[in-house]
Amino acid sequence: MQLLVAVINQESRIDGVLAGFVELGITGATILESRGMGRMLRRELPLFAGLESLGQTTRAHNQTILCVLDDAKADAAIRMIQDVCGDLAAPGVGIVFTVPVGRVVGLAPELER
Repeated sequence: MQLLVAVINQESRIDGVLAGFVELGITGATILESRGMGRMLRRELPLFAGLESLGQTTRAHNQTILCVLDDAKADAAIRMIQDVCGDLAAPGVGIVFTVPVGRVVGLAPELER
């Protein structure tokens, strides 16, 4: 089992990512509205207001997707996210990572361990 975390910087891409999850058989995810550190430093802390370079890749809001999935689906989910959102190596697109999950309670029986 893996916890997939995807921070998507373009809110308009979320529907495409969720549709891709359904196509892959991934039926559960949590979406959180989030803000990046650059935005917080530039907008919320006056000390850093002059750091314009931080604002070049930050968005007003990001969407963070949390999803517990089978190991076998993790690579396909990451490829799909890149297909929908673009090259994650490019500045300002987003980030995706997975973390191993040792125990799950409260999901569909086939996912619980």
